Amino acid sequence: MSETFERLMVKYPDLEPCRESIKAAFEAMKLSYDRGGKMLLAGNGGSAADCEHVVGELMKGFMSPRKLPKEKRELMMIHGEEQGRYLADHLQGALPAISLVSHTAYATAFNNDVAADMVFAQQVYGYGRPEDTLVVFSTSGNSSNIVHAVQVAKALGVTTIGLTGAGGGRLNELCDVIVRVPYSSTPDIQERHLPIYHVLCMMLEEAFFA
Repeated sequence: MSETFERLMVKYPDLEPCRESIKAAFEAMKLSYDRGGKMLLAGNGGSAADCEHVVGELMKGFMSPRKLPKEKRELMMIHGEEQGRYLADHLQGALPAISLVSHTAYATAFNNDVAADMVFAQQVYGYGRPEDTLVVFSTSGNSSNIVHAVQVAKALGVTTIGLTGAGGGRLNELCDVIVRVPYSSTPDIQERHLPIYHVLCMMLEEAFFA
């Protein structure tokens, strides 16, 4: 495993019990991107903010500039050299990721018209493909809207990755990969989720944009 990962373990020795599950999460994410898939993310409250944060690290340069390769730059030249160069110089390599918490009009309509605990499940049904991953954050592992989303993902063949607290809740049985940080308090759990997804994003960037 990379030096980036080992630095995480040194900086956060309390995450040592999560070592193998973090590795498994990375391998599942990398395989998804290798297969041309995308990442879907869901969570509530502070965990919703984590979903947005992850998208920000994956869809643009995080620790590296991710300059476009020559063949992608050349595609932009259909607009002429000056404009094509501007486009190519200001685009960065991206790992496709969608935060399911961001769709306000859809979510309010679905919550009002159908069922609030199915709001993420409907998005997974609409977006999910077998080559994708669904990454969910739930400190308890029992949030009904998260559980239903994972259930739909599994029915569609989407790989599921959960980040939870020590118990794991219902997600412990449902997710293909479960990262259970060894805490039970919500702030403590969320504070450890951040360095975990940071290092996962760094490792993905290293894998695809080295």
